[in-house]
Amino acid sequence: MNLEAGVNSLALPVAVTDDIADTKSWKDRPSRTPSDGAGDTSLLDAYSTAVTGAVERISPSVVHIAVHQAAGRTRSGEPRERQGGGSGFVFTPDGLILTNSHVVHEAVRISATLSDGRHMPATLIGEDPASDLAVIRVDEPGLVAAELGDSQRLRVGQIAIAIGAPYGFQSTVTAGVVSALGRSLRSYSGRLIDDVIQTDAALNPGNSGGPLVDSAGRVVGVNTATILPAQGICFAIGINTAKFVASRLLRDGRIRRSYVGISGQTVPVHRRVVRFYDLPSETGALVLSVEDNSPAKRAGLRESDIIVALDGKEVAGVDDLHRLLTEVRVGVSCALTVLRWTEKLELKVVPEEAR
Repeated sequence: MNLEAGVNSLALPVAVTDDIADTKSWKDRPSRTPSDGAGDTSLLDAYSTAVTGAVERISPSVVHIAVHQAAGRTRSGEPRERQGGGSGFVFTPDGLILTNSHVVHEAVRISATLSDGRHMPATLIGEDPASDLAVIRVDEPGLVAAELGDSQRLRVGQIAIAIGAPYGFQSTVTAGVVSALGRSLRSYSGRLIDDVIQTDAALNPGNSGGPLVDSAGRVVGVNTATILPAQGICFAIGINTAKFVASRLLRDGRIRRSYVGISGQTVPVHRRVVRFYDLPSETGALVLSVEDNSPAKRAGLRESDIIVALDGKEVAGVDDLHRLLTEVRVGVSCALTVLRWTEKLELKVVPEEAR
């Protein structure tokens, strides 16, 4: 996913200190000896050792993924295909590979190439566009599985190393730091992905699906997006999210989520209504339309209703409603709190499994 942002550069005046006019004389200043740089050199050597060690550990697990997707038909009626690609990494010795959903979405053929040059066909096990994650499988012996870390233990400022195949240049390594934690990123399906890692390790098209690793070579994230033309603003899905999604994809082939059958948008709620009903938020999810024969229709939900809570949990907008509609609510009666004009209502809705 690429987001566009403008960047302006400003020329700022620089103050230059005239050493001759300085109140300190040259003889009063501490002299610099060649040994002063020894500490810097040792730090750089340690950093270099950490990066190279991490790359050596993760490289055998990283794959370049090539895909062919359907792109309509030619004038003669023959099917037309377009080619794309990305990255991924082996996370089990029997050939399971984790990557981004947008890399393999609607692919008619998938192939994977290891760092040692081995090339093999791959099959899609399952994908989840809402979290932009997918699992594919290759049938190849002797694969090295990456060690998975814990994204909850990450700290801002620690080393982050990305490896992948940007623009098809396989086994490309970039390094930086964890810039921020707990970001939210909208996937191409429209849902928000929570607990996203922001890093300044350079990512480019083709890095998608590749691993973001710590200094020990443990995978802490799945590289997924950049902001163009900004530099140093890149994102990775936390490996803890990826572990959960991968386990569900292996079990069911998809992620089960519930739905109620509405389209909506986040809107402000009038302050008087907020104060009168002591609502926790000044926004809610406005119902724009209700699908026929849907759980929302059967519950009596109408257009222009504003949803403010589900089972007592705050709904400050559409994204909150998405987060709350998990698989545990499929077939379970839930209390839907809505505002209908100035009236506050409690409706009973039974979410169904999203298809």
